[in-house]
Amino acid sequence: MVDKPFPKAGEDPFIRSGESRDFPGLYVHIPFCVRKCAYCGFYSITDRTRIPAFLAALRRETARYRGWADSFDTLYIGGGTPSVLPEGDLEGLIADIRTAFTIAPDAEITVEANPADISESLLASLRRSGVNRLNIGVQSFDDDALALLGRRHTALQAIGAVQRVRDAGFENIGLDLIYGLPSSPAEGTTATASATEETKPSPSPAVGAASPEADPPFTTWLATLDTAIGLNPEHLSCYQLTLEEKTPLAKQCRRGELILPDESRQADFFLRTAQILEESGYRHYEVSNFARPGRESRHNRKYWNHVPYLGLGPAAHSFSGRERRWNRSSVDAYIGALESGREPVESREILSNEQLCLEALFLGFRMRRGICLETFRIRYCRDLLADKRDMIERLSGEGLVEIRDGFLRPTRAGMAVADSLALI
Repeated sequence: MVDKPFPKAGEDPFIRSGESRDFPGLYVHIPFCVRKCAYCGFYSITDRTRIPAFLAALRRETARYRGWADSFDTLYIGGGTPSVLPEGDLEGLIADIRTAFTIAPDAEITVEANPADISESLLASLRRSGVNRLNIGVQSFDDDALALLGRRHTALQAIGAVQRVRDAGFENIGLDLIYGLPSSPAEGTTATASATEETKPSPSPAVGAASPEADPPFTTWLATLDTAIGLNPEHLSCYQLTLEEKTPLAKQCRRGELILPDESRQADFFLRTAQILEESGYRHYEVSNFARPGRESRHNRKYWNHVPYLGLGPAAHSFSGRERRWNRSSVDAYIGALESGREPVESREILSNEQLCLEALFLGFRMRRGICLETFRIRYCRDLLADKRDMIERLSGEGLVEIRDGFLRPTRAGMAVADSLALI
């Protein structure tokens, strides 16, 4: 447990030395789910009898951070599944946050929701609370894929949920999707055309333009993309499935019951997805994220740009500009600490300038805009072109990065291997 003052947003000399004057973001983790999905490694529990005690503890933690920031211009309520909270509780939680903190009038306020929970009454409650962005955990529009993932909604429920959200007046809708699902050994993974050909213009943006010999997971994914585009959300997050240790899917793969696509096939998924969505009017602004112009996730961009953020709830992380701390990943431990007047913080770390530089490279290479060389120099006191000249020349020669308009940017091929670029 850690009981030490957390530097206020904007007080960290690291933040003051940079050019950014962004407001910090606020994240609230709701750790409850109806059931655990087969792939999910995020902290959550299914015992919803703990909701009242959790909300009381959350109010105590919120009170501890009054005055941490002058204002927040993003609020993101994630989980878990925030939409499993009783409507009155969710509305009350947002009201408590508005009482404790100053939320900017033009703030982006996002709530994550499961399609199975989205009702007209829930949407009316969210609208009353000022929620202006809904992020819907669809994952797939294929019922077999949803069953494999352990989701509790069907494809038709997901389509209906998105339509209800739009009918309720929400003008900023995000959908989460997952690609690269495993298949049974009997299905196999038939090779398709090389992903490197993705950079060539295709005759049509039509999703159905994929090679006809594509394997079942690939064609299923293309059909999901087709449905998603047809629903016209403002934002799409397309995540490559990552096997989290101890999850049911990971165990099935270790036993050989399921087989994940190999790296070449995952590259096919990534590059084809980017091509299809960009041809459909979405901007590929981060490795896994696509948005209509001006509809990028303002909250998530804070994480990628080293902007301070405050995290409340079990397992939530906070960042002041140089210090990062995270809460205990246990509802009972979280409640117990706050009931006894202690912070629920599990641990903290003070990042060195070298660690911050490496993080900035890692995060910057995930964004299409890349790394602003002047901002990097001011913030980290490092001349990136001088310090990493050999690395940059090598990556540029391999077609993975480029320097344009004062930014060191990943190319499309570079974004496909973004997580390893900073370590090369």
